[in-house]
Amino acid sequence: MNSGTIAAIAYGILAIVGGIMGYAQAKSKASLISGSISGLLLILGGVMLLQGKAWGLVLATVVTAVLIIVFAIRLFKTRKFMPAGLMTLLGLITLAVMIQQLVAIV
Repeated sequence: MNSGTIAAIAYGILAIVGGIMGYAQAKSKASLISGSISGLLLILGGVMLLQGKAWGLVLATVVTAVLIIVFAIRLFKTRKFMPAGLMTLLGLITLAVMIQQLVAIV
């Protein structure tokens, strides 16, 4: 198991947990749905990487980049570190790991 796989699955789990927490605290169905979908896509990408499918890394990288943009916009609007700032920061770290692995493949 490589670092890109671990990063994708970990960020996916975090996205799902964040969506559940958003629903539990604010009754936000949007958080639940978006967290679940993005988290499952990230986990799918990680699992595909485990199976040797390079497109899994591409999928996880694209989903991570989109999440970074979404959370950065929320951070600038709300000026609250939790949860948008944390997810932006962790997303940037995850993206760096994935890009490092993409460069190594090419």
